[in-house]
Amino acid sequence: MLFMIGSACFVLGSVPAYLDAVGAHADAWTYVVGAVFFTSASFCQLLQAQTPAMTSADQLSQHRRTPVRWWAWLPHDRGWMAAATQFPGTLCFNVSTIAALATYTSTQAENQHVWRPDVFGSTLFLISSWYALRALPGLISWLNMIGSILFGISAIGAFVLPSGSAVDDVAAVGGTLLGAACFLAGAALMLPAWSRAVRQSPPEGEPT
Repeated sequence: MLFMIGSACFVLGSVPAYLDAVGAHADAWTYVVGAVFFTSASFCQLLQAQTPAMTSADQLSQHRRTPVRWWAWLPHDRGWMAAATQFPGTLCFNVSTIAALATYTSTQAENQHVWRPDVFGSTLFLISSWYALRALPGLISWLNMIGSILFGISAIGAFVLPSGSAVDDVAAVGGTLLGAACFLAGAALMLPAWSRAVRQSPPEGEPT
């Protein structure tokens, strides 16, 4: 749900009609809010990935309280690597969206404070999506990979030239809009996917 809300904020912020209706400042804050939800969701996903009882639940154990594993180092676990690389990527988006609220006197400063964290975040999202595909290939993983690629295209298009204009405004806005839509769809599909996985898992103590 957190991923869905964050993605929806990025989709909304990328709609030109919304920008025209609320203004640039409110639009920028929409991205800030979306990034916070992204980071909250990613942190929860990281905790889930490193807490075995939260990833192998059945219909009974899914409602049972379990100690959270707050720290782990699992470089050979692709699912954990996907979550561990995604989380710092979301932090980069926090930096870039907050930095976008400021006014800059030069294109170099804007690229340094806004564009660079955006690129770092998009790169980490690509790496995370690659690990996710290796861990569990399927529609959800592919949607996240396509979303990450589109975010990368958006970051490239958002680079500010010395003239003060972006490399490609269509790529910058469209990449964010479509990429966030992919993340939204992938997050929404996680709900039925989790329900199916829980129903198909045998109760604790029964043979698999």
